[in-house]
Amino acid sequence: MDDASGRPKIGLIMSGGGARAAYQVGVLKAIAEMLPPGTPNPFAIICGASAGAINSAALAIHARNFQQAARRMEKVWGGFRVDQVFRADARGLFVNWIRWMAALFLVGLGRSNPAALLDRNPLHRLLRRYLSCDRIQQSIDAGYLHALSIAASGYTSGQAVSFFQAASTQMSWKRATRVGVATQITIDHLMASSAIPFVFEAVKLQREYFGDGSMRQIAPMSPAIHLGADRILVIGVRPESGSQVPRQADLIEYPSLAQIGGHVLSSIFLDTLEADLERLRRINETLRLIPAEHLTKQDRTAHLRTIDALLISPSRDPREIAERHKHNFPKSVRFMLRGLGAFDRGGGELISYLLFEKPYCRELIDLGYADTLRRREEILAFLGQQPAQDRSSPDLRLGTVS
Repeated sequence: MDDASGRPKIGLIMSGGGARAAYQVGVLKAIAEMLPPGTPNPFAIICGASAGAINSAALAIHARNFQQAARRMEKVWGGFRVDQVFRADARGLFVNWIRWMAALFLVGLGRSNPAALLDRNPLHRLLRRYLSCDRIQQSIDAGYLHALSIAASGYTSGQAVSFFQAASTQMSWKRATRVGVATQITIDHLMASSAIPFVFEAVKLQREYFGDGSMRQIAPMSPAIHLGADRILVIGVRPESGSQVPRQADLIEYPSLAQIGGHVLSSIFLDTLEADLERLRRINETLRLIPAEHLTKQDRTAHLRTIDALLISPSRDPREIAERHKHNFPKSVRFMLRGLGAFDRGGGELISYLLFEKPYCRELIDLGYADTLRRREEILAFLGQQPAQDRSSPDLRLGTVS
């Protein structure tokens, strides 16, 4: 799966997590600073889901200059406001609440059910302004990118679909509940991938409506592997092991709607990625036990190979950071979230996904930046780079795919 130059294909996976995806920007910023100025994108294969899909597309569009891409992403995330993602004005929120109440108590009397709790038209306008998806193919044609994959979940088929745009040699794939579909990535794919169920409206792609790409994605690393990655860098948004909030022995109150909602979102965004990493490690350990001559024979028929993976995740819990910044929500949003119990104990989980406000996002960016710099040598080795003082600026364009 190496490219023509003999270098392994390195994949990048950015998972979902709403506002937590600001952490990914900090990681990318640090990696960009480790590389020489003007270095192209070092990731041959970029895969994203939900908010991570938007970051993935931004990186693919600006693949010619990795540092410039990181700066552009930091500029947007570092200046975020909630009203750039969804309507946060009192009138917009009130109208949506009225529609939901009418659907609950006047069943059958309305023309249609409400599509979602929040109106995401502001995000659609923001993406149109900053992301020119036609440049993805330019990055591929120029050799700076092999493939971009955007995950979405089909509400009718129940399938986890990886929409990918790649070099012409790349083939689609099909598994029991997972498929890879070659297409031209558009803003609609990004909107569909980040459509959190109930919270944001689903998006119609071709003949089906799609929602958040983290749903039913039981194998988040699968698209990168199918697209030919030999190494995979994963940027997670769950805190490192050992930094989890301890179980409260005296917590006996019934959980609030916000606490339940936060738990559901964590199940969608976080749990499958860790399980998939564990599965990959077990497969690698099994393959290493197979004698080389037998593995080579199997590899020709079943395409079995060991794949190295490196996970970068927050050293501090985003919930605790969100708790300190929750007052930055607009007044109308604070009112709505209080009604759901988000400002009570245990509500920080939900807040950490919805707090698209500058102070919170900037702290997550700084956290991702610091966490990554602490692992500088490990990351450079994973990327096949030498320490900055010992290397000249290499040409990192990808060769023809075999």
